[in-house]
Amino acid sequence: MRSPASNYVTTSLASIQWLGFMFANTVVIPLSVGAAFHLTHGAISGMLARSFMFTGLACLLQAWIGHKLPIMEGQSGLWWGIVLNLANLGAASGLSLAEIGGSLEVGMILGGLLIILLGVLGAYRYLNQLFRPIVMAVLLILLSAQLIDVFFRGMLGLDSGPVIQPDILLFSMILMFFVAGMSLFARGFVANISILFGLVVGWLAYVILFGENKESIAPSFGHIGQWFALGNPHFQISLVIAGVVTALLNTTNTIATLRASEGLFGREATKQQMRRSFILTGLYTMLSGPLALIPYAPYTSAIGFLRATRVLDRKPFIIAALLFMIIGVFPALAGFLSTLPIAVGDAVLFVAYLQIFGAALINVQGFTFNAMNTFRLAFPTLLGLAIMTLPSHSFSSLPMMLQVLLSNGMLLGILIAVVTENCIPWKTEKQG
Repeated sequence: MRSPASNYVTTSLASIQWLGFMFANTVVIPLSVGAAFHLTHGAISGMLARSFMFTGLACLLQAWIGHKLPIMEGQSGLWWGIVLNLANLGAASGLSLAEIGGSLEVGMILGGLLIILLGVLGAYRYLNQLFRPIVMAVLLILLSAQLIDVFFRGMLGLDSGPVIQPDILLFSMILMFFVAGMSLFARGFVANISILFGLVVGWLAYVILFGENKESIAPSFGHIGQWFALGNPHFQISLVIAGVVTALLNTTNTIATLRASEGLFGREATKQQMRRSFILTGLYTMLSGPLALIPYAPYTSAIGFLRATRVLDRKPFIIAALLFMIIGVFPALAGFLSTLPIAVGDAVLFVAYLQIFGAALINVQGFTFNAMNTFRLAFPTLLGLAIMTLPSHSFSSLPMMLQVLLSNGMLLGILIAVVTENCIPWKTEKQG
């Protein structure tokens, strides 16, 4: 039995580890969106601070009155990809970045209201029925592939140039294997803090070997309170509809995450958890418009983090959420943390997110992979992966709505899996 002092130390370090996970998953998003919309340094730093504060609040509310699980609520990867794609494709079609941003903000507001309505009416029950085991497997495989691709690019040093940086690559690989070794072969307390230890040791080693790689981005209080930073509200119909559709499709994150958590926590997600989580995510999506943030969703990738750290207690998560909110209030602290080297964060998260692939395989345990079952899994998965390899401008000849749908391999793969699993009368769910 652990002593009170031991429990205090474990909780404190687990909280810091959660804080590092929240930070590493958040910091890149506002920086990349700000750059895509050609915002000023001050506006980008304001988005960064708002992201910290709002992410902490979103996590806190979900853990307190939402699904009540230690699962990060963060800026959605699906939304992130759509916003960046539309910034590039829309600009090429003649729309100004302010019109694109303003229309997407309106789409976020309307989409958020619709998600809240779905939660209140209990429509999540019908969506939940669509997510059969094969659909869940496809979703998790494509999610892991999309995230690992992002992290591996950072490990190659491609965030700072068009070619691989051999020294950064070697450093990242050593750090990755170091964290993986701790996570896989260490026991107890050491394994539980493997992610935190990797971030701290990696950051120190990076500074010693390479020096500081970027300047601190300290937001001013004036920019923190800036509304509609991406552009004043605008109503470009195709972009507004694209925003609403993306908001609806983003609800798959809520269903997938709560379903994926069932095996980890040993209990099924209840109707009340689904309802509360939907309503809160809809509220966050609606507020993301005026706050000029990427809309939110429960992070399915947090399941991989929990599997890697084996810390399922809710208390460290709540403490980390409070600390993350506080960081956003203090510009100097937010600015310091923004100097975390991309290669360090990506190498550490690479290890944590590999666990998502394991969660995907759990969904297909018991299947006999004959020709039929292989097709059911392989077709949407490999088609989605193939689309991920195509450059975004390949779809510029299509109408805007089709660009949104067809240029996102993860989204299209999930939709194909949902359609094929629910519309084709397969002979059996599992064989053997």
